[in-house]
Amino acid sequence: MDADAQGQEFDRPSAALAQLAEAWGIATGYWSFFGDWVEVPATTLRAVLRAMDVEATTEADVEASLAATETAPWLELLPPSLVVQAGSGEVVVNVADHHDVSVAVALEDGSWRDVGIPDQAPASRVVDGARVWGVRVPLPADLPLGWHTLHAWQKRHGSGEIDREAACALVVSPAHLPLPPGRPGYGGRSWGLMAQLYSARSRRSWGMGDFADLGDLAAVAGSEGADFLLINPIHAAEVTSPIEPSPYLPATRRFLAPLYLRPEDIREAAYLAPDERALVDAARATVSRSNTDPSRIDRDAAWSAKRAALEVIHAAPRSPGRQRSLDAFLERQGAPLADFALWCALEEHYAATLPPGEERPAEAWDIGSSLVSGLRIQLAERVAFHSWLQWIAEEQVAAAQAAAQDAGMRIGLMHDLAVGVHRRGSDAWSLRDMYAAGITVGAPADMYNQQGQDWSQPPWLPKALEREAYRPLRDMIRNLLRHAGALRVDHIIGFFRLWWIPTGLGANAGTYVRYDHEAMIGVLALEAHRAGAVVIGEDLGNVEPWVREYLSARGILGTSVLWFEYEGDGPKPPEHYRRALLATVNTHDLPPTAGYLAGDHVDLRERLGLLTQPVEEARAEAQRERDTMLAVLRERGLIGEDATEQQIIEALHLHLTAAESVLLGVSLVDTVGERRVQNQPGTDTQYPNWQVPLADSAGAPVLIEDLAANERFTSLTGAVDGALRRIARDRGLA
Repeated sequence: MDADAQGQEFDRPSAALAQLAEAWGIATGYWSFFGDWVEVPATTLRAVLRAMDVEATTEADVEASLAATETAPWLELLPPSLVVQAGSGEVVVNVADHHDVSVAVALEDGSWRDVGIPDQAPASRVVDGARVWGVRVPLPADLPLGWHTLHAWQKRHGSGEIDREAACALVVSPAHLPLPPGRPGYGGRSWGLMAQLYSARSRRSWGMGDFADLGDLAAVAGSEGADFLLINPIHAAEVTSPIEPSPYLPATRRFLAPLYLRPEDIREAAYLAPDERALVDAARATVSRSNTDPSRIDRDAAWSAKRAALEVIHAAPRSPGRQRSLDAFLERQGAPLADFALWCALEEHYAATLPPGEERPAEAWDIGSSLVSGLRIQLAERVAFHSWLQWIAEEQVAAAQAAAQDAGMRIGLMHDLAVGVHRRGSDAWSLRDMYAAGITVGAPADMYNQQGQDWSQPPWLPKALEREAYRPLRDMIRNLLRHAGALRVDHIIGFFRLWWIPTGLGANAGTYVRYDHEAMIGVLALEAHRAGAVVIGEDLGNVEPWVREYLSARGILGTSVLWFEYEGDGPKPPEHYRRALLATVNTHDLPPTAGYLAGDHVDLRERLGLLTQPVEEARAEAQRERDTMLAVLRERGLIGEDATEQQIIEALHLHLTAAESVLLGVSLVDTVGERRVQNQPGTDTQYPNWQVPLADSAGAPVLIEDLAANERFTSLTGAVDGALRRIARDRGLA
């Protein structure tokens, strides 16, 4: 009998409970990061099933739920939705005994295609005393890519009378996405800049980087030869204080953060009356001085100032053409935008009317309640304001992408898609039925987090996604790619499985829940294909080997970080990296390379009490890692014995250019010598995560206007650009 760490008897699930869990995609065991097989206790399985609205309290409940689960598919004529790869796929139509069936596809262009029913000996099952036949119907191999509708009609033998019909979404996705477009002369490869947008400020910023700065940074990088600019997620956060600093814990992933707007760049701002313009200038003056403060980004102050200015601009009249553009945007975005804007208005309403610490009425958390319906009318002006903000945000992101392309970038903006959303945010509120109640996602224990991780985000319910034909996923991706050339998907393993943690059990007491990766990757691929965009999956960590092979087969690039890549007892040679890859020296969860080389990460973890080993031992390990890497650089002739910090950082990037990987990322922090980490995993308030403005090695602020003349910036970007072109020439690929 197994026992847990406290010596208690292991809560082993019954065979029926384990079977029920597996039927719902819930893992009853898994391989840990450390190579051990871990069995999942019954308590966890029951809690996860409960979150899926599957009754499993008693063994009688389990038996009843298992029977219902096995029967449920046979009760439906068609599945809830169907996602297939182009040129393949079939649908199982469940037809009653003594009936025929006909099937057709309504294409999204309005035309129809009949689907033939082949001769076969279908499987069958007796349901409620009647036999049902599972007829397998191959789909036409020449169906076009797109969002179609599959129809089925059940007809009585002999009479042909239709007594049942059904329809479901049919998504046909590309089997494979093409590799990214390389700039001529680079041998099919590209490099780009990676930046935390909020940290990249200019003299015209409002205390933090914004969409205007995004366009300027893209133009600077493009002029140096970069083909893309990867930025942190710019999903919308709170509209009241305190604003969550982490871009990976947004209120919604479907809409953009007005926090990044540049008020003066709105067309109507140019026609303000002098007194109105004075109000805008006065608002900016309250935060503009902080543009040169290297200590900390203050999102709350920036938003307070911007909101005051934006309200003035919103009240200004729009030309007929501008109004028509706004109206068309609102119509295109429809109910999802109206619901998000209402959430913003409700947040403001309760922040202004409730005493600190007092909870809003329970009905306020139900979008369908009469209370919310009444507030939708009462707060109509604020709903209109927040809807307008999204129109402006889309305009400004479009301008930034245009600036990137004008500077010669083949890809341009590369957005980052967060894993999930805040449990009290807009998506969790307006799409409440899509999320599992009483569950958060995270990760089991690994060498860096021995207690596991809880990311405080509710997971999507797999069955709800299927029922909604994955439209929430589609809309999210479609909005992000409307004005971008690429999408990085953080923790893309979440499209395959997520670590679910029942509330109160602790991060290590969770288990994996499987998702229909064929469907989710199919939707991602279709939307990327339609946008002409590249997709990069962050596939680091504890990943099943077949997953990387599957993603590569679908044309989705992987991710490699130099410090994480090992082969045998030493660093993996870049020549052994995958081709379909975004390769980087570091990542936002590591210190900038200058800080890493100096061992700042060990000092910081010691100061914050995060070390799980003696500090001398941690420092020695870090020193050995650096010495090993420096030895590799010396063996390749990339540095001498007395190389400076700047020379080592450039050498690490030149070392990476030897990889065949189609994309190479260069962190903005590495181009200026910044040493401070943007995010220290395992901390909350102990460290200013996601609030560190861009500075150089001496701690002086670095502004976007100064990059083109910054010696370290031009030296590193020039070295990477020159190396890629030289390698292409040497290989006869230029």
